Parts: sequence; C-alpha cells; structure tokens
Amino acid sequence: MNWKLLGLGGAVMGVLNLSIVAYADDRPLNLAYPLDGHETVAEQIFFIGSAPPEGEVTINGQVIDRSSQGHFAPSLPLEMGENRFTLQYGEQEISIVVNRVSAEPPAPVGVAFGEGSLLPAVDIARLPNEPICFAAIAPPNADVSVLLDNQTIPLFPQFNAAQLPPNSAVLTSQNEPIAPSTATNYQGCTAVSQVGNLGTPEFQLSLDGQTIQQAGSGQVQILAPANVQVIEVTADSGTARTGPSTDHSRLTPLPKGTRAAITGREGDWLRLDYGAWIRASETQVVPGNVPPRSLIRSVRSQEVDGWTEVAFPLQVPVPVSIQQGDRTFTLTLHNTTAQTDTILFNDDPLIERLDWQQPTPQQVQYTFNLKTSQQWGYKLRYEGTTLILSLRHPPTQGQGLPLAGISVLLDPGHGSSEDPGALGPTGYPEKEATILISNLIRDRLIERGATVYMTREGDIDLYPQERVAMINQLEPTIALSIHYNALPDAGDAINTAGIGTFWYNTQAHSLAVFLHNYLVETLDRPSYGVFWNNLALTRPTVTPSVLLELGFMINPEEFEWITDPDEQERLAEAIAEGVVQWVQRESL
Repeated sequence: MNWKLLGLGGAVMGVLNLSIVAYADDRPLNLAYPLDGHETVAEQIFFIGSAPPEGEVTINGQVIDRSSQGHFAPSLPLEMGENRFTLQYGEQEISIVVNRVSAEPPAPVGVAFGEGSLLPAVDIARLPNEPICFAAIAPPNADVSVLLDNQTIPLFPQFNAAQLPPNSAVLTSQNEPIAPSTATNYQGCTAVSQVGNLGTPEFQLSLDGQTIQQAGSGQVQILAPANVQVIEVTADSGTARTGPSTDHSRLTPLPKGTRAAITGREGDWLRLDYGAWIRASETQVVPGNVPPRSLIRSVRSQEVDGWTEVAFPLQVPVPVSIQQGDRTFTLTLHNTTAQTDTILFNDDPLIERLDWQQPTPQQVQYTFNLKTSQQWGYKLRYEGTTLILSLRHPPTQGQGLPLAGISVLLDPGHGSSEDPGALGPTGYPEKEATILISNLIRDRLIERGATVYMTREGDIDLYPQERVAMINQLEPTIALSIHYNALPDAGDAINTAGIGTFWYNTQAHSLAVFLHNYLVETLDRPSYGVFWNNLALTRPTVTPSVLLELGFMINPEEFEWITDPDEQERLAEAIAEGVVQWVQRESL
C-alpha cells in the first residue's frame, strides 16, 4: 500500500517475467526514497535504497546497516526546516534535501489571528436555534469575539484539548492522542432563531491596547423549517458521510433516486434530514418543500438467479442504512412509518425469517435472520419508489475440482508509470510484483477449477473506481486485491514486516481473517495485522472483497523474500489453497 504516493491504483502486466531482480556487482548506489525536496511533517524519515553488498554505505558520514544483498532502510531524525543528507558508497555520492514542516497551524505574529484559522471558513446554513460555532487562533491572553448580525459572541481559549493523529497513524502504532497545540485556540457558540442570511461574521481581537477586526471567509444562513429544499441523489451510489468533508467516515451509500430534505449546509456539502452529509454535486434539487416521508405496508420476496430479491414498496425513495451481523442482515428505512401487516416470504435458501420493528417514529428496521453466518453479497437499488434489496445465495459448487463453480476476481495493484506503487530498495516497483504474483495465483486457482477474472492484463493506468466497476459487473464469488506494503514517513521500515489484510464490509471479515492466518502460519511469515479499512477495493458489497498486503517492499529483508522466485511459488500456492479451504468451510 503506497501511503507516500497516495492512491490505491493498480494494473496488470500480462506475461512479464520479473520475479528475478538481478544484482550486478557494479550496480550503482541507488536511493529509491525519499526524493530530493521531499516534504513531511514526520519527526523522522526512512531511506530506502541499495548498493553492492561489499563495502560500506554512509549517510552523513555514519555507516548504516544493510542486508546480505546490500539493501538498506534506516530511519533518521529530522529537524524542523531543511535537512541535508549525503549518501556515499565508494566514490558514488547522492545528496538530497528533506524539508520538515510543522503539522500545527501557524502561530500568529503580533496582534493578529493565525493565518487561515478563522472558522467557519465556508458558507454555512443551520436550522433555527441550532448551535453555530466559531473558532480562531490568536495570541494568549487576548480578548476575542465575533460580531454576527448585531450579536457579539465571545470566544474563549481552549486548554488541554488533545490532538488526534491521522487515521494512518495506526499503521505505525502511533495513534495515541498527542499534546495540545502550542497555539491558543479560541472557540465560542451561539444559537439564532431568526430565519435569513445573517451575513459574514466579523472576528475581533484585543490585546495590549490594540484592537483588530477581520472578516470571516463564509456567510451564515438560518434555514426556514417550513420552506425546506428537497434533493434527489443523482449518483449511482451517493456517498453519505458522518460530516461535511472526506475526512469524515462513510455511511451506507444512498441508491440513485433517494430523496431527503436539506437541514444544513457547509460549503459544498449538504446535511440531510436523517443526519448524513453528502456532496451537493451528487444531488439535484427537486420541486416541492415538503420533507419526504413514506408509509410502508406490504413486503414481498422472490428468488432470481442465485439471489433473493426483496421489494419494499414506498411512497417516496427514502434514505437507507445497512448493518450486517452474525447471521443477521438489518435494513433501516429512514423517514418511514410502518403499516406493515402482510409480508410474503417463502422458504428461502439464505433467509430463515424476516422480522421488523419501528425503533423510532422515523425509522423502520427489517432484520433478516440468516441460515448461515457467512454472507455472500448484497445490492440495493430503487425501481421508481420501490426499494429492491438483493441478497446473494451461497455459491453452488460443481463436481470434481475443489473450486468448480467458484469465481475469483484478482486485482493486481497499481500499474503504469503514473502509478508504480511502493518502490523496493532497488527501485523495483510494486506494480510489477503484484502482476507477477497475481498471474501465479490465477494459474493455481484455475488448476483447482475456479473461474478467474483479472482487473488488468498489462501495464496500464487503472483507477480504483474502474476496478470496483469490474467487481460490480462480474459479481465474482470473492474478490482479492493484491498489494505489497509501505509505511508513512514516521514508520520504522527495518523493523516492520509481515502480511497485512484489510476488509470493510462485515461479509468480508471471515475471508480476511482466515486468509491472513493461513498465510502467516503456512508460510511462517510475520503478521502485520488484520485491519478494518475504508479502501476502494474493500468497499464493494456485491461480494466478499479483501485487500491483501503480502509484505513490505521497503523492508530490506522482506523485499528479498518478495522477489525470491521459489517463495513466490509458495505464496501463490498458499493463497490458492487458502481460498479452497475457506470456501469449503463456509459452504458447509
């Protein structure tokens, strides 16, 4: 997983034979990472590179440890600002500059607000009497306030509020809260009952006899509850989130056609009446100012080509949420009231019983009690105002070979010069390692009777969304995205190794854990861990979809394992056999 180059990327290299990374005795000193001019907020950075095993490599005059094949990955501390490093091997020399910048917002100079610190920074809209909050960074002991629509809102200094590191910090076991910022953050809130545009907030700062004023970047509006706007989701799968930015967590995607009232805005984001946020660009405003509400009465089901389809007739397409549990699948219809008296549900290959309840006046929950703990996929769509939920039946295996009747999609990560993925010490790119091992896995799955699909068959640039589209179109029994790993700058490349497995939907958890444990035990490899992670290739719902990180490209010793032809054969065999054993276990 290439955390430095960003993006999940991927491509396939066809019939490339790149398993052997040849080492010439006269190969030059190579530095794969970092590049000259690299910028980071980390307190340290690792140097990934290689040179002939004979002799010594130094960084700024200090001899560094290397593997038996001459690879290295030491981590060195960084001072704030410009850091110069010189690598030497014999007469060869590489010089680079790494710039460390502060992760904290800039502190104000003199009687001034911190640059870019005034919040809200975009136009916002809220309901009457809902809290409206403001924030600013200013010098200690200042008197800070906001003037909004002839109301003065005092802002108070916030002390001892811990900062949270980014989500990626869990990958380096550095996700504990960190010390509060040294900059003084002032915050304050108010509530306004008056409907209309309140204008742009004016921030005021007084200190040592001086007073300055600075206008905010966005206007504040109070929405009229009796005149709400209604939107319809226009994207095939509307991305609902817990807040108004991509930093916030994803919720169940909203099927195309879903309607909801707007209860708030923040920049380009809309808050919907059931609490989720969505980008305005994924919606369109529809006529009418009545919040969408629906009754639901009868429900019916039918079997269709390996799926059970359940139809929920509604008056209007409402927002939905999904929760998968152990032998349960729960669908929540928001803004809906039940008048359910009759449900048609025959004996089903997957579903034991359907129950429903109304936990709140605006939510109806339908719980499918399943016959097996493993779930194989689901789909949601609107046909007019009827919601169609499709639940996938367990696979029907053929006779003879152990994977007869099973289809597997393999997604070799990254691809093309635009997306090489992580680089090993020699500069060998992840994109080539993933296509090589994927081809080996493919051959072994076919030998066991599986139908195998590949997302790429050459060194092409393929976006994550294109890969996901293939999964949704082909509907394989399982999907495996194949990658090799790297770390954020603050990681320890020498002492971090092992197989990592990533899942997102509950239906993929069993596959992720089983394959992870099977590979670690069968191959006697270190375990990096099993992670729930919101990645494009783990999000498909139509099938259990897992992303495998089969080792660290940046670890000198593990890189040698990754590029060893004999170990590649063993790894491919273990993955194929692991799939066999998991499918047989879950199909019982």
